[in-house]
Amino acid sequence: MSKVFAALGMSIDGFVAGPNARPDNPLGDGGTGIHEWIYGVETWRARQNIDGGQTNQDDDIVRENFARAGAYIMGRHMFAEGEVGWPDPPPFRAPVFVLTRNPRDPWVRQGGTTFTFVAEGIHSALDQARKAAGNKDVQISGGADTVRQFLADGLLDELQIHLAPLVLGAGVRLFDGVSPELGLIPTRVIGSPQVTHLTYQIGEREAQAGEQARAAVT
Repeated sequence: MSKVFAALGMSIDGFVAGPNARPDNPLGDGGTGIHEWIYGVETWRARQNIDGGQTNQDDDIVRENFARAGAYIMGRHMFAEGEVGWPDPPPFRAPVFVLTRNPRDPWVRQGGTTFTFVAEGIHSALDQARKAAGNKDVQISGGADTVRQFLADGLLDELQIHLAPLVLGAGVRLFDGVSPELGLIPTRVIGSPQVTHLTYQIGEREAQAGEQARAAVT
């Protein structure tokens, strides 16, 4: 069965973006440093229409996520920041559903990416994304508020945190306002010189405790 997953970069002090994020300052002050690890890998560079790049375990994760995602969902702020900078074709190469309060006509780009603007909320966006993705997964691309909405409604199956050894000191925290009943079951940890890749299965805290107890027995 296909999954709904989110993959976000995060500073060591818990921020997914710096302060003052806006279209002419994507990811806020210092926020691009969270993603420093990705800019040099081959798969990411190829999706930006740039030659070269490293092939390593970081690249493996980027390639894996692009391969599994059949559709994407993002918030309007993330779209506004990316719209001015994404190349054509954009890196997604799949349908993207943008949460918005201001409907507009779909924006068709090269490479299989069409941005569809959804004013009816996250459930409508997810229904459309699932249909578009077919047997593949749906990736919630961000930003933090969008991911929090999916967490609050129990719609997220998996959370990836790409933890950078960077202290931002201020900005946007992913887990602000998230219920303490959220259960995060670690399923994978991959370390590299620039980032630690953490993957969690999402569940209620009671389910998490049961899973840990079963693991201890076996």
